[in-house]
Amino acid sequence: MTLRAELRQFIVENYLLSRDASLLSDSASLTEQGILDSTGALELVLHLEEWYGITVQDEELHPDNLDSIDKIAAFIERKSG
Repeated sequence: MTLRAELRQFIVENYLLSRDASLLSDSASLTEQGILDSTGALELVLHLEEWYGITVQDEELHPDNLDSIDKIAAFIERKSG
């Protein structure tokens, strides 16, 4: 499974609940679509740290890193080196 596919699966299973997952593109803003709020962002960070073995610093908790599947994947790739 690719990185984006795993992230999509996690988001669909944990945040979309009964929403139509086919409407979520990799570049769609998770906050603008009401999918991810501040609590959800913290849950996402815990998942990223556990699943990918990265550490997310407080100053990295912003939309440039966590607001879409594309941005999350790029963030993980940067952190993983």
